Amino acid sequence: MIRIFASLFALACLGLALVAGTHYEGHWIVYAVFTLTANALLFIGFRRQAIYFDTFIGIFLWLGFWLKLSLRVAFTAGQFHESVGAFDGSGAAFDHALTVASWGFGGLLLASFVRQRFFHYPVTPLSCTGQGLFELYRAYRKTCIALFVVLVLGVGVSNIVLGIYQRGMVTQTVLPFGLNGIYKWLLQFGLSSMAALIIRFEIELQRNVSMVAIFPPLMECFTSNVSLLSRGMVLNSAALGLGGLRTVLGMNLRLPLRTVAVASITFAALFAASVLSVNYLRASSVLGGIYELPSAKSSTPTLAYDTKDFAESAKKMTGPLFIDRWVGIEGVMAVSSSQRLGWSLWKEAWQETFQEGQLSLFDRYFIDSPYNEPAIDKTKHHFVSLPGVIAFFYYPGSMAFLFAGLFLLGLVAALFEFLSYRLAGQNWVLCSLLAQVVAFRYASFGYVPSQSHLLFGTVLLNVLLIAVVDWMARRWMQPSHVSR
Repeated sequence: MIRIFASLFALACLGLALVAGTHYEGHWIVYAVFTLTANALLFIGFRRQAIYFDTFIGIFLWLGFWLKLSLRVAFTAGQFHESVGAFDGSGAAFDHALTVASWGFGGLLLASFVRQRFFHYPVTPLSCTGQGLFELYRAYRKTCIALFVVLVLGVGVSNIVLGIYQRGMVTQTVLPFGLNGIYKWLLQFGLSSMAALIIRFEIELQRNVSMVAIFPPLMECFTSNVSLLSRGMVLNSAALGLGGLRTVLGMNLRLPLRTVAVASITFAALFAASVLSVNYLRASSVLGGIYELPSAKSSTPTLAYDTKDFAESAKKMTGPLFIDRWVGIEGVMAVSSSQRLGWSLWKEAWQETFQEGQLSLFDRYFIDSPYNEPAIDKTKHHFVSLPGVIAFFYYPGSMAFLFAGLFLLGLVAALFEFLSYRLAGQNWVLCSLLAQVVAFRYASFGYVPSQSHLLFGTVLLNVLLIAVVDWMARRWMQPSHVSR
């Protein structure tokens, strides 16, 4: 079935490429190279020696670059929903943008094959038996699950009420002792890390995918994303699902079709509910009259106040979500067409600082920002546009620097995944989750880049915290202690 699906998918990509190629304004060979490198990056993410970063960076960039451009060129005459700045739509401009993207893909491809010589996952995942956290979970399984559910609901509900950390919103409540940072970590991937442990331990205990491995983790992803006002439930859910599936297959366990169906239906229902709920909340005056986000070609956004307006606004925000909200080709188009490129711009970009309510450097320098409108209350809302990692590393205007930068970033991401694997119990589900966090940061890179160490440092601290707690649990669960 997997081979049949892969073959059908490849044929669909080939068909779309042929249609887009006939409508492409530039030289066909440029689009062909762009197609080959983008799809190679996607497909190598599913080879046997791939790590999870390979999988997720390939998916994110394929969606944001190749699929988006091909659909727009094939069916909308090259018109994009997001702003493309000084990009004039000429064949030369298209060729330049696609060449930049192809060099970026090339750097990541080389990094993946170099990494393969030093690190890849074993054929079969190691057993959890003997690990402190696993033995603790096995001894107090029901209590652990109950505490997890209570923590998820407590953090999610309190964040909605207090507005501690929400996407696109200025912080409403500043907690003492740095607790805002704790909330941010928990909602982004801290709680999902706990879900990853539950999934792995349930697979080890039940020798299958139990309902406990499905419902609590999906409930966490739903609750956290609604609390964040984020429509990205698919990200952590997909990472947990991929890690769990690969673990089951690696252990040669039977995966009943009923289990797959239950997990798929539950995810689809919760994902649809999360997207509609967040869109409704974003359009609702209950949260301060949040406005309907404009597209690059729309007029000034309007505030929504009655139920009909809420529904219409939510519908319009949901429409472009599945293709146009993936960061990618528009950023490269805007940057590659700009006259500002150079090392001075590169230096200035790294000096950008975070200020709630202030537009990003990319919004100010490269595009006609949809967020620079007087109707947007910047004391309550904080939205920025993102160039993406390939566009950002082309700020100096050098293809060689772009290639080298993406190659180095690919190796850095592999190092993070290696540390996650070695330090946190060889848990493939957790590795998948954290690799997705790194890959998504790369794909949406470009705003306040100097603060990237905060995210990557938190990922490492997350891994170290699990390692320390596992060590403590192993000592506490020793037979001598239990007998006492």
